Amino acid sequence: MNEIISKAKQRGQEQNLPYAGAVTPEEAHLLLQTDSQIVLVDVRTNAERDWVGRVNINEEQHKAVQWSLYPGGTPNPDFMTQLQSVIADRNTTILFLCRSGVRSRHGAKLATDNGYTACFDILQGFEGDKDAHGHRKTVGGWCSADLPWLGA
Repeated sequence: MNEIISKAKQRGQEQNLPYAGAVTPEEAHLLLQTDSQIVLVDVRTNAERDWVGRVNINEEQHKAVQWSLYPGGTPNPDFMTQLQSVIADRNTTILFLCRSGVRSRHGAKLATDNGYTACFDILQGFEGDKDAHGHRKTVGGWCSADLPWLGA
């Protein structure tokens, strides 16, 4: 586990990330399996989790805090309040997940700016990039890596 965290922090330093670092979906899954204190925060909308699917991990390690709201995609003005309500300890290792790795970076940065010390982005997100046909879940991401998830 320490190797994964070290590698993730190294990525963060190399890319000048404003949070602790970044992990691949496979690394995130391994971290979650080996340390029950690590938490995955899914920042996608409730609609995305309901209609597209969600990670299938220990419920205690899976929290949902929307970065933006559906419909409309407006920013969630209560993001930090909601994050603090589900993760009070600011030293908790948090892995942020979104669809393709953009909103999760924003969540990791904001949490870091508010005193959380171990925020990591999950690269490629849940669905990854679009393939040649414009579809997701086949190029990068949690689903493409064949990690456990539940469909809609």
